Amino acid sequence: MSLRTKYLLFMVAIHAALIFLIFKWLQEDKLLFIVSEVLVLVSVVLAIQIYQAFGQPSAFISSGIEAIKDQDFTIKFVPTGNREVDGLIEVYNLMIDQLREERTKQMEQQFFLEKLIEASPIATLIFDFDRRISSANPKAAGLLQLTHSELLGRHLSEINHPLLNQLSDEHETKILKGTGIETYRVQRSHFMDRGFRRDFLLIEELTSEILESEKKAYSKVIRMMAHEVNNSIGAINSILNVTKTYMDAPEEEDVNHALQIAIERNDRLNQFMRRFADVVRLPLPQKNTADLVEIARNVGRLMQPQVDAKGVLLRYSLQTESVAVSVDTVQMEQVLVNIIKNAIEACSAGEIVEVFISDKKLSILDNGKPISPDLETNLFNPFFSTKPDGQGIGLTLTRDILLNHGFPFSLKTNPDGWTEFMILV
Repeated sequence: MSLRTKYLLFMVAIHAALIFLIFKWLQEDKLLFIVSEVLVLVSVVLAIQIYQAFGQPSAFISSGIEAIKDQDFTIKFVPTGNREVDGLIEVYNLMIDQLREERTKQMEQQFFLEKLIEASPIATLIFDFDRRISSANPKAAGLLQLTHSELLGRHLSEINHPLLNQLSDEHETKILKGTGIETYRVQRSHFMDRGFRRDFLLIEELTSEILESEKKAYSKVIRMMAHEVNNSIGAINSILNVTKTYMDAPEEEDVNHALQIAIERNDRLNQFMRRFADVVRLPLPQKNTADLVEIARNVGRLMQPQVDAKGVLLRYSLQTESVAVSVDTVQMEQVLVNIIKNAIEACSAGEIVEVFISDKKLSILDNGKPISPDLETNLFNPFFSTKPDGQGIGLTLTRDILLNHGFPFSLKTNPDGWTEFMILV
């Protein structure tokens, strides 16, 4: 029972008792009876006014509560002239102003945060309380190659992506490798929402920064090595050639032969260092429109003697007879030579190297020795090689040429056992 109802029942009971007593005790004294009845009537009027005065704050409070429930912070009350009620109205109006200001500020901050996440170059995934994706920015959708609607409501374990497969549930920062040269910093953390924890995932690509710092480091080393080796070889060869002129007698033939071997070895060492220097001095591509199919066929003809010598089958799978692309033809030929050479070396006699070309993709596939998972992330590291006599220059040069062309690429062994070097053109 409400306070207003209790007050009303109490006043009705009091006045009913007064009327009964007045009627019983004062009915013989007409004048006193009339005066008493007038006083009771005045008391009823005063009780009604007090009841209405009590009800006015309650009405204001009820209206204010309903407005707050509806999140309508525009309703304000005007003063009534009643000091107590006006004090309540003043407090309510101040509270509504504060709530409206806080709500506006919160909405502006939320809008700014959403725009900031949407425009961020860092892939951002936000999860709900059940660790399902509730929000993903365009960078995340592009990285995972899924639309926004395909991401929402899914657990990370339901998304088959090489990068996400390397993640754990731990809240920490990790550096992870993709299937190509991509390197990512992945941070998993959480924030509090209405008293409960929600996770978020940040994926930042570090590829360009790492490649730039990497190139600066090995460029400096190579230039220093080339300078020292070339200076030394030039002086040594000069001395050897002069010495060789004094060794023309038949009895000095063995010494003469040894000097010639030393000169040739120095020349090979000089050539060896020039190959390293070529990585540093790689020029920017001079692009022109060329037929990718024709480039691939020309390289295939060039590599045919190696194919025949190894007993490997080189075949073409073409979805189109020509693909016009803007490339540096010389550099693109060098890329294909390196890739096909590696594919041939991975194969045994009777195995296949296949060149696949479509409008948007060029792939070199082979069913030779697969790439082990522990080597997959290191293939494009400078001077990394799995061959005993390898220098690790071919894939480094290939990487830099494709990056300068802006062609995405990857190298991996597919589940069917075929190793694929894929280039998107």
